[in-house]
Amino acid sequence: MNDIPQPLPDVPQLRTLLLTDLCDSTELVERLGDTVAAELFREHDTLVLRLQQEWRGRLIDRSDGLLLLFERPIDGLGFALDYQQGLRDLGHARGLRLLARAGLHVGEVLTWRNSEEAVQIGAKPLEVEGLAKPVAARLMTVARPGQILLSAVAESLTQRAARELGERGERLLWKSHGHWRFKGMPTRMEIYEVGEIGLTPLRAPKNSPKAWRDTPLWRRPAALVAEVALIATMAVGGWFFTRSEPAIAFAERDWVVVGDMRNLTGDTLLDDSLQQAFRISLEQSRYVNVVSEDRASRAVAMMRREPGKQKLDRETAADVAERLGVRAVLLPSVADIGGRKRFTVELVDPHSRQTVLVSSAYASGDGVLVAVDNVTHELRDRLGESETSILDNGPPLPEVTTSSLDALRAYALGQQRYARGDNEGALAFYRSAVEMDPHFALAWLAQARANFANLDQKAALEALDKATALQDRLPPREAMYCANWRLQILHPDEATDAWVRMADIYPDFLPASHNAALNLHDANRFKQALPYAEKAARSRIDLTSVGLDQYGRILLALGDLERADSAFGQAVQLGLKTALLRQSTVAASKGDFKRAHQLLDSLHGDYHEDNIRVSIALDQGDVAYALERAKAGQAASVTKLGADRLNYQIPLAVAYMRSGNPTAGLDVVRQTLASGMEGIEADPPVEATSKAVTILGAAIVAQRMGDQQLAEEALSRLGAIKTLPDVRISRELVAVVKSGLARAKGDPQAAMELLKPYLDDYSRFQTRAAMLEAARAAGRSDLAAAQRSWMASRRGMAYSELDCGYCLQALNVIDADAAAATPVAVAAAAPAALN
Repeated sequence: MNDIPQPLPDVPQLRTLLLTDLCDSTELVERLGDTVAAELFREHDTLVLRLQQEWRGRLIDRSDGLLLLFERPIDGLGFALDYQQGLRDLGHARGLRLLARAGLHVGEVLTWRNSEEAVQIGAKPLEVEGLAKPVAARLMTVARPGQILLSAVAESLTQRAARELGERGERLLWKSHGHWRFKGMPTRMEIYEVGEIGLTPLRAPKNSPKAWRDTPLWRRPAALVAEVALIATMAVGGWFFTRSEPAIAFAERDWVVVGDMRNLTGDTLLDDSLQQAFRISLEQSRYVNVVSEDRASRAVAMMRREPGKQKLDRETAADVAERLGVRAVLLPSVADIGGRKRFTVELVDPHSRQTVLVSSAYASGDGVLVAVDNVTHELRDRLGESETSILDNGPPLPEVTTSSLDALRAYALGQQRYARGDNEGALAFYRSAVEMDPHFALAWLAQARANFANLDQKAALEALDKATALQDRLPPREAMYCANWRLQILHPDEATDAWVRMADIYPDFLPASHNAALNLHDANRFKQALPYAEKAARSRIDLTSVGLDQYGRILLALGDLERADSAFGQAVQLGLKTALLRQSTVAASKGDFKRAHQLLDSLHGDYHEDNIRVSIALDQGDVAYALERAKAGQAASVTKLGADRLNYQIPLAVAYMRSGNPTAGLDVVRQTLASGMEGIEADPPVEATSKAVTILGAAIVAQRMGDQQLAEEALSRLGAIKTLPDVRISRELVAVVKSGLARAKGDPQAAMELLKPYLDDYSRFQTRAAMLEAARAAGRSDLAAAQRSWMASRRGMAYSELDCGYCLQALNVIDADAAAATPVAVAAAAPAALN
């Protein structure tokens, strides 16, 4: 606890100072009573002592707050973060809200020891003085409850060393609150905030008599009262000839929150239609990024306000912007002025809540969309975007949307429902939009997206055809998005690289990064997928929960179980309950089956839940429960569309195989072959591929149960279909089945040759399992041992591989278990699985 070297008297030492203050401590004592409060403060002291020892701090002084000294800034930050969390835990146990404000600064101090006599009569053992002490005190004083404020020097040193905090360091948010003046100090200081996602306030500190924001003169109205008349006169003349740069230091690819439309016309048709038109026009920019309506709604919900009822007015939109770390708020409005409609947008600084600039345009006749476009063009220009970029990436709004405000309003209402996960409700509005205007390309594209989410690939493709025919009416980014979705459905072998290109061209369009990560994951290109998944996972702006879920899947496949567990946990906290499915597989990969079942028990009603339960049960050796859940999943599958109807076939066949009932298992394989082949030639290629992979997986299971004839039939029937896409996963699984046939005919060398082209960084789990068996049959113990080692070390990948909606997961898991056992134990324990 006291391992800081003692300085020489009167010699300045560079140290880190942390000052904290327990908020409302006096009221707390009055509320709890002396006895209960004393018990609470004893626990508080125990917490402080533990954290001192852990973070190598020295407690200098304490009353309602703490003054601590550290040698290293990162130790001071670690103490502050753990202290805030410790207070929350102490309060939670008692139904209280315990928060502290904290200030962290690095500077020179003088220290000296008091005499023993002075200490005995109440003096502190160690005295600390120096300018650094009042600086830290000012930071602590202006901090809000639960907020940690740092000086610029402390922020620089701690952020550089944040990796020493491990995983927690990756979750920290860093935010500048601008320059401040401290009483008695001649120079201004930049203040930073640091804290964990969802815990730190992310709000500007409050001015006080001893510390205040260093606001420029032009933003201090009281100082300019005498000049108001002169400035107003000059502004009227100068407005049309000069343009000042915005007061917000807006940078390329900064984000903005768009508030709700203020409609002062009384025409309710304009509410949603102009709001959506403004968003579409602004989203054409590669310079300005717009927070999605879904993300803004979730931020409102996290602020314990009801998204459906809480309007994104100036205050709420600014609160959302501060919470997300967004640079500016845009507040659109429309009004009738002298019989003409005027569209106006205010750009607001979310920290000061002041309007930085205003842009307006009048509609000519009914051309209100032209006014929206003109305002957007001016805003983009005044935020720093070049004229060339605006012209290249900003076709006139009426050309990329619709001339029908009714159609635009229907589209806007559809977008609201799609953001809430109501795909059917969204589709109804999108269809209404194209009935009103058949040339509304964005509404056709939206239909395609919603149908794809419903796994109705044929309907998605039909809508994409309509959108593609109208591609010149799509904004550039959406045109590329549409083209990529066509590849996803018609040419899945080309889609992955197309999404990667789009993610690189539009680095802040997170759906592109997410789709790139998803497709790379599907191709077992896990290391390449990781940076794209990480980008979506770290975003506070959009796709945060699903991005974290995808990030966790890839970490699981790479065997990074701790970080995968954390990513899934964060996704669940942000509202994505289905991430519990993947989190349970992390627990199972660690062998913690009790926690795996607990996680699954907290999720009810998900169609894919039983698939996971089957795999975990087989991993445990509970074959009876695996069979029960596989049957339940198959019963539920009859209501599903497309390849989802086949999702439980292979898990059920594997469960029968493990239960010692190969006859029933082979019956399921036959059903899979018949159902999978039904209509496959007419299916869109993406769905046909998924069915083909399911059929090949079933053929592999049939081979495990000794039936080579069913495997040959599957290859024959699939080979007769000339429209199947030539994708690696199909070629690879065909090689696995053919390898099994060659081995059954007594030619293990040919079996190995078939598989060798696929023994690379992207190998499927079943490819390695097949090579293990072929190498054993060929007497190649070295090659067999290499495959066994590969499989045994990839339990996370066994659970994470995406083939046909995780349909091969159960087979992968039992093969991973078998590989982890000794050859003798494997042969004795699972002869059917290793046939």
